[in-house]
Amino acid sequence: MPKWLFITSLIVLPLLFGAIHPILFFLALAGVLIANPLIWKYRKNKYFNGEEFQGLRAQIASVVAEHNEVVNYVAEIRGQGAFELGASSTGQYAHLANFENTSNWNYQRDRNVAEYAPHVHNASLQVVRNASMDPIKYLMKYFEIKANQETLADVQRVAEDISRLEEAVANVQRREAEIVAMINPPAFILQRYADEFWSLVGVHLSPITVPYPNYKFQYVSAGGNSGQTVNINLDTPTLDALSETLVQKIRWAKSAAGQRALMTARLRGWIKDRDRHTCQNPACGVSVAVEPNLLLEVDHIIPVSKGGLSEPENLQTLCWRCNRTKGAKMPA
Repeated sequence: MPKWLFITSLIVLPLLFGAIHPILFFLALAGVLIANPLIWKYRKNKYFNGEEFQGLRAQIASVVAEHNEVVNYVAEIRGQGAFELGASSTGQYAHLANFENTSNWNYQRDRNVAEYAPHVHNASLQVVRNASMDPIKYLMKYFEIKANQETLADVQRVAEDISRLEEAVANVQRREAEIVAMINPPAFILQRYADEFWSLVGVHLSPITVPYPNYKFQYVSAGGNSGQTVNINLDTPTLDALSETLVQKIRWAKSAAGQRALMTARLRGWIKDRDRHTCQNPACGVSVAVEPNLLLEVDHIIPVSKGGLSEPENLQTLCWRCNRTKGAKMPA
């Protein structure tokens, strides 16, 4: 039953019956508590077995099927992607020692304890504060991200994997929102029976999120009384900034790694706008005008690995199906 009706019944009915006999107070209270889940279950079964839900489920079968294909594609991107860069060497052997607080009078000197991990750099307070103002510079300096060809290729590889995964995950979320809007179930269905709803509709929900690498600058005072931390998430804007910084430092504008570094989120968006958000494969030609939730990707016509440049004339918009089929093949 609706929440307002449940609360009203829970208060009013026991009082009414309790005025007749004290035992009836407890019987009425128990009756309301037992009836509430039964009523919800009855309403749920009535809705799921109703002609309206069954009809809508049949109408959107093709939408659900494509959604599930995209979910599988997201899993492919996540499984094939690489999301690691440099590491800090501070505390790399900390696991070989045992720490014990031996302070007299139980004086607590380790309220803030330093964390030792490849993505954590323990530093002075000044370094931590400087890292908050110039994160790219300090990320490169203290996490061994060298300005060379190999590093640039690694950074661009991570940037490309994260960008593709970001767009794919967002696309899946939009598709799920569209499916909900098309069926428009009562609010209590999604609040109480969401798993059953998605199962009956046939939607495979994706648990995948974007695994942004997180790098941390950490200061902990000698007494453990204070600590400060700067977190740097390698999301698309940060990776684009890192790529551009590396390109400026090593001036590899015509190298494969340098060309990949030019593939920023801004350029991807510009190419999609230029191509009117339409797949440029002549045999396909699908667009967001026809499929509003179409997943589009930017492809090098001549792959970077074969000398292709990240220039507008060598870039095209492809739907996810065509891009997955093309891979690193040369144009026919």
